[in-house]
Amino acid sequence: MSPTFQEFILWFPAVVVALTVHEFAHAYVADRLGDPTARALGRVTLNPLSHLDMMGTILLVIMHFGWGRPVPVDTRYLANPKRDMLVIAAAGPAINVVTALVVGLGLRLFGPLLLTSETGVLFYLGLRALVLLSLLLAFFNLLPVPPLDGSKVLVGVLPIPLANSYARHSSLLSWGLMGLIVVGAMTGWHPLSKLIYPPARGLYVLLTGTDMP
Repeated sequence: MSPTFQEFILWFPAVVVALTVHEFAHAYVADRLGDPTARALGRVTLNPLSHLDMMGTILLVIMHFGWGRPVPVDTRYLANPKRDMLVIAAAGPAINVVTALVVGLGLRLFGPLLLTSETGVLFYLGLRALVLLSLLLAFFNLLPVPPLDGSKVLVGVLPIPLANSYARHSSLLSWGLMGLIVVGAMTGWHPLSKLIYPPARGLYVLLTGTDMP
């Protein structure tokens, strides 16, 4: 098994799980807050095919940060659009952190049992990948740059005049984010990793008791 293929086998299932629960959380919370849009589009489901974005999935496997298909939200259905959009946006990163917490602590408790067989070792490494990717996905999406979740959280906490000013520059910020991603893919220089990896690594080590793979 080549290193590249081995990495794919370990990381791809983790990518699918992390992205699926992330987008499901957005859809579920939006539905609970009164917006039927996600349910009508079949997004209130844990079926990965409803949530995966090809480019975002590929980037998560290769670069360890990416995204799923955005969940559409119609703010006309929300009782308090500013507050509710913040909650909906925060739900995705929050469920990723919860996933990392549950799986990471599970590895602390049961990891030694998994390491007694070859199959168990592969399962153990796959779960470690899930913890790491869940944290990376959470911290990446919390960056306050459109269209990431962090931008919607920021709008939810800013006073209305500042939120409106921020929204007017959203297109420019989005293009800047895309530019950094493209530059990273082409050159191997990933400036975003300087913001994402330190907190993800710290929490990963705390949860699993091991360093990042």
